[in-house]
This record gives sequence, structure tokens and C-alpha cells, in this order.
Amino acid sequence: MMQKGYCCGQPIHLCLRTVVFKQKVEIENVPIYSCEACGKSVVYSSVKPKVTELIDTLGPKPEKQILRFEDVSEIACLIVRLACSSEDGYGFKQAVEERVNELLDLLLLATSVGDMGWAGEIRSRLAQISEHMLSDDRLQEAFADRTSG
Repeated sequence: MMQKGYCCGQPIHLCLRTVVFKQKVEIENVPIYSCEACGKSVVYSSVKPKVTELIDTLGPKPEKQILRFEDVSEIACLIVRLACSSEDGYGFKQAVEERVNELLDLLLLATSVGDMGWAGEIRSRLAQISEHMLSDDRLQEAFADRTSG
């Protein structure tokens, strides 16, 4: 759990939570800003469009299921990596570099086997990371304390 900003005068924390949709679908590892003092929670703004997109694909009467949000959101994937890492000094930059290298390896494989659909999906995942890196440094700030001290 990483601290960022304030709500009702108290610090709010970036954490991973399970979001339940229509009492049937559990979406695990959704990044949420949460205030322990007042209980207010809000979906991390950089992933909110992906949460909405995922919910839209489920339709009005989804079947009971459990989904891992990091499977559709590269930002969530990075946060899960950071949250689960026990390696000292493992920070945002290292997580991004590792994930980008993994995706580039997969892109090379997808291209070499001629699977353009898979290659397109990987390009989309790379675009999620690059768009986030260009538009929002809050995630890096939220995890800065992992690499300091």
C-alpha cells in the first residue's frame, strides 16, 4: 500500500482491491485510492477507463466469474508487480523496464509466427504503458518510497 495525497485531512493510500460488479463478477487487483479514516475509496484515475471498458464487455447480465484486472490493464500489472515484490530497491522504473522487455519479446514471437491479432494486442499493451508514462507521473511518485532509504 502506497501513500499519496490526502482526504478529510488524512493520507490516502494506493492499494489493490477487488471490485464486485452486479454481485456476480469479482474484478481482482483494481488500483484504488483509499482513506482509512473516512472509508472513502476511488478508482485510480489512470485505470478508470479500462475498468469501465471491462464492465461494458460483461453486459447487463454477466455470468458469475472472477477476473484479474492486471490481465487487461498494464498499469494494474505494474502496480501488482510493485506490490508483490519483496526485492529491496525494486521500483517503478525497474518494473516498467521488465514489463516492456517482456512485451517486446512477446511481440517478436507473435510477429515471427505471423499472429497479427496477438501482435496488435501486445502493441496495445505497450501503448498503455507509454501513454501512462507521458501523461501521469503520480504512480511513480506513489511508489517512490520503495526505492528510497
